[in-house]
Amino acid sequence: MSLTIGKAPPPFALPSHDGSTVALEQLRGKRIVLYFYPKDDTPGCTREACAFRDEFAEFRKLNATIVGISADSVESHAKFRKKYKLPFTLLSDPDHAVAERYGVWQKKKMFGVSFMGIVRTTFLIDASGILRHAMPVKRVDPHAGQVLELLTALPDS
Repeated sequence: MSLTIGKAPPPFALPSHDGSTVALEQLRGKRIVLYFYPKDDTPGCTREACAFRDEFAEFRKLNATIVGISADSVESHAKFRKKYKLPFTLLSDPDHAVAERYGVWQKKKMFGVSFMGIVRTTFLIDASGILRHAMPVKRVDPHAGQVLELLTALPDS
């Protein structure tokens, strides 16, 4: 399935850090910051998550909910959230099926070794469930601020 800006993104239902199941459809009515990241408690992923945490009040003012997805387990997500006091939902995609549907499960290369993994990417979905932005993340440090800027321009519904 391919993603098209201006169309609804692929639906999904995944287990959350607290063991509940969260479906994309449940989030309709809010702006959604859906970010895919490689791995809990690694340097870049921690900086990205903590930046979203630090700006969480600003996201709420914009009627936005933040949802992170990685292939890590529910247990790993629970520990990561607790350790860094993350106030948003983390979803587990252990078979990377959702990451594949969103086109972020790709061949990567690190230290000369090729492997499959999640390419850090953020999707912005408006309150009516339409995909408005797909943002590959090159640098994690300014990313939360960039997302906030884009959210201010999104329609409420």
